[in-house]
Amino acid sequence: MKIALIGYGKMGKMIEQIARDRGHEIVSVIDIDNQQDFDSEAFASAQVAIEFTNPTAAYGNYLKAWAKGVKVVSGSTGWMKEHGDDVRRACTSEGKTLFWASNFSIGVAIFSAVNRYLAKIMNQFPQYDVEMEETHHVHKLDHPSGTAITLGEEIVDALDRKTGWAEDTTDPQLLRIDHIRRGEVPGIHTIRYDSDADLITISHDAHSRRGFALGAVLAAEYTAGHEGLLTISDMFKF
Repeated sequence: MKIALIGYGKMGKMIEQIARDRGHEIVSVIDIDNQQDFDSEAFASAQVAIEFTNPTAAYGNYLKAWAKGVKVVSGSTGWMKEHGDDVRRACTSEGKTLFWASNFSIGVAIFSAVNRYLAKIMNQFPQYDVEMEETHHVHKLDHPSGTAITLGEEIVDALDRKTGWAEDTTDPQLLRIDHIRRGEVPGIHTIRYDSDADLITISHDAHSRRGFALGAVLAAEYTAGHEGLLTISDMFKF
């Protein structure tokens, strides 16, 4: 498969290595200093572009890739509030394709399935309150993390006693999500259900970015044969 990379930081370089190891061809690499390459024949030849940049650049990158007929896999977070409606419209009624996930790790996909199941159980036990904490490297710009938001929304959907989520809240109707930025931590997400009697904790601790990178390449392989607005739940049927 022919793949273009948008963003060539640590994540982009790891994706490149894994994609090549799996027999794919990297036909274009676009970073901040060669934006003109969006207009190149090499980029247009890609079946899928894998995009890992930042909240301010992501949506514009989608538009540039779609303009060349290239499907997009993206792990960029922080753009959904401003551009989510536009992306959904493009993918549902304008023939564009985006596979977006706040986290491409296979382990996080499994953790998310456990989170949904546990929240469903906990809806029957209102004596347990729930909170979440996420920890990431100091370079991460947005908070809470996109993964934490996704996990939080799953909890809110399952618990009748929670109406939403917020940071730094004392409102018992809101799921509290705290964030920590420390060193080079790839990502830790911890969910706690606490009662007077006991504490139940589930946690996912990434050892490196490699799991995210592998998941992104698997998503590109899936996206090549599918269309529309895609996500992890389409690829993994847990």
